[in-house]
Amino acid sequence: MPEAFDCVVRGGRVGTAVDEFDADVGIKDGVISAIGRNLPAGTSEIDARGRLVLPGGIDPHAHIEQLSSSGLVNADTFESATTAAAFGGTTTVIPFAAQHVGMNLMTVVEDYMALARKGSIVDYTFHMIITDPTEVTLKEHIPALVPQGHATLKVFMTYDRMQVGDEGLLDILLAARRAQALVCVHAENHGMISWMGKRLVEKGYTAPKYHTISHPRGSEAEAINRLITFAELIDQPIMIFHVSTAEGVETIRQARGRGLKVFAETCSQYLIMTAADLDKPGLEGAKWMCSPPPRTEADQEAIWHGLALGDLQVISSDHAPYAFDANGKLSAGPDATFKQIANGLPGVEVRLPLLFDAMVSKGRLGLAKFVELTATAPAKIYNLHPRKGSIAIGADADLVLWDPGRTVTLAAGMLHDRTGYTPYEGRTITGWPETVLRRGETLVREGKLMAKPGSGAFLPRAGGAAAAPRNRMTADMDPARNFGARLY
Repeated sequence: MPEAFDCVVRGGRVGTAVDEFDADVGIKDGVISAIGRNLPAGTSEIDARGRLVLPGGIDPHAHIEQLSSSGLVNADTFESATTAAAFGGTTTVIPFAAQHVGMNLMTVVEDYMALARKGSIVDYTFHMIITDPTEVTLKEHIPALVPQGHATLKVFMTYDRMQVGDEGLLDILLAARRAQALVCVHAENHGMISWMGKRLVEKGYTAPKYHTISHPRGSEAEAINRLITFAELIDQPIMIFHVSTAEGVETIRQARGRGLKVFAETCSQYLIMTAADLDKPGLEGAKWMCSPPPRTEADQEAIWHGLALGDLQVISSDHAPYAFDANGKLSAGPDATFKQIANGLPGVEVRLPLLFDAMVSKGRLGLAKFVELTATAPAKIYNLHPRKGSIAIGADADLVLWDPGRTVTLAAGMLHDRTGYTPYEGRTITGWPETVLRRGETLVREGKLMAKPGSGAFLPRAGGAAAAPRNRMTADMDPARNFGARLY
């Protein structure tokens, strides 16, 4: 007789990034050990009849318990944010260890790791935000931290206190190439945003809706193009975060068409919201403020098309929760201008339900693409695959049972983050994650949290295939063509 399974998820409709089929899933020691029909009984069983059994979601872009450059801290702790993630069907998150100018990167990573070890319900790994590319950061700390499992860097091309400038960006790209780390970038033109913001405020256009105008749509495509040019010079793979415009998608499509290693994500808000959502009385529109801002319905269509073609590979939440009070969005008071209001939206819990409704229930792109964009592709790009992102023999038993017919009207009171509101209040969606397993352990069942804070595991990882350079030198960097100069 075969050794008994610890658990069998029985009779569900299994969905992956390539297939959909009826099967039982057998779990042993936290991993998937069998997939088939009529599997032997397990020590425990979960009835999945009438349910879809999908891989746990991976949210590769979430700001959790993070200190901002303005001194504000996100509304969520690791416990609250990852509880929300679990209820939304996400079993792995990639938040940020955020360095600010003057901070020691080694200490920053240690501090965020301690917060996650204490509170995280789901599994996690980190992106390291680099805002102070000193010699010590570039030549000592990054080379030391990447082998410890911190294999992605994030860089900002805008924000007064965070943008690193063109030379700093080139230095970071080179440091990442040497360490075999992937570089993720917030790509918007800082000068355009700063110039527009100042003019709007000077002329009295200060309401939250003008935030959308202060980020000219051309600022995204220009910065993406400049970033791609830099990355091609260094021969360094890049991930472009939160693409929001049709022009941004087109710029990425052209670069990928030339064979460059350019990856890109968008976020659920850019597929569902538009700039019009910020047009609310008083400061109410601040609840919909994020950067880049939501754009137009035409941009939504362009992004969906880019996802269908593979120009964009990932949909994240960019969860950045700031409460609508003096500790968050209203920290500058009731008369704040849009320039004084924290940017960011809560979204880690509703990302998957919103996308399931759009992609599966409403038939846009379908179930396999939903799994690919929210689980399998992020696992592969961030080198968590095959352990994460798939339902396959040997993978972690991160499984979510979805009721595809359940209709839910979203409301802040039903969610588990600490923001106090949701920008999707009153939206009715079809399809809901009911039961959530992480490494075979039940996280959520019948609306109740079953796991303890700190039970999530750190996932150390190398850069992997996505971070490997193409080894195709440009003429400027090739000693055979640049008079023998060795610049790497």
